[in-house]
Amino acid sequence: MIDIHMHTIYSDGDKTVEEILKMCEEKDLEYASITDHNTCKQYEDEALNKNIFTGKIIKGVEMNATFKNKKIEVLGYKIKDTKIIEEWSQKFFSNEVLRKQQEEAKRKLLDVCDKKGLVYDENKIEKNIPLTDYITIYIYKELMRHEENYEILGEFTESLNVFIRKGLMNPDSEYYTGSDNVPKPQYKDVIDVIHKAGGLAFLAHPFEYRFDNTIDFIDELRKEKELNGIECFHPSANENEMLSLIEYAKKNNLYISGGSDYHGKKKPDVEIGTGKGNLNIPKEIIEEWVNL
Repeated sequence: MIDIHMHTIYSDGDKTVEEILKMCEEKDLEYASITDHNTCKQYEDEALNKNIFTGKIIKGVEMNATFKNKKIEVLGYKIKDTKIIEEWSQKFFSNEVLRKQQEEAKRKLLDVCDKKGLVYDENKIEKNIPLTDYITIYIYKELMRHEENYEILGEFTESLNVFIRKGLMNPDSEYYTGSDNVPKPQYKDVIDVIHKAGGLAFLAHPFEYRFDNTIDFIDELRKEKELNGIECFHPSANENEMLSLIEYAKKNNLYISGGSDYHGKKKPDVEIGTGKGNLNIPKEIIEEWVNL
């Protein structure tokens, strides 16, 4: 069993690298990758020198990208030069930029909440969260604390992901918060920097974006810049959706990856290795490319 999509406190997870490695060892994983958002600093952590995990570690990263005004993520695997990732990311994800994003995201979302008549106590929204974390998580948690919001929010009460993907990021939604004014990493440039760092680029969790036609969207992406692979195994996809991605990847000579997207308590129903209980990803899916 493998899990090559996990997050730590170096981005928006709530576990240290050491805690993650211990959990991977307990799960008896054969391969693991800590894919923190827009950084490879997790691979400088001293825990990696403690021989905690006896399986194989694939150096990875999950990078934010924009394609035709749609926000997506690209996973980079087998990163050889982590400094290239760090230097490039600073243009888009420096502390100054992240602070502006966090402040603007909070203001815009609370404005939307006020317009929709949603109930919240701003004093109960967590303060002083890390700059690498997302304020939306904490505002959503506060909204969910008030039962009177449920009827107004409708399908958005299903999950944070639905609220973000079908609401905040959807130009056709009344909850759309619009684009911010900070620089945005473009999809083709993200692919280029991953390749420059010696890595392979995979589209992360295609069905999480809730596009009208996921396969058509992947086709569009590949016309602009070819991918090395697709994350076919992920908790956001049901069994039929995962099978459709596997079929697509094989038909188009793309590599396959998969992971739980573990964040800790922020996604309490997701476990390392098994996701929501049905992943149990076999190592065979990555053997075609992991030892290249």
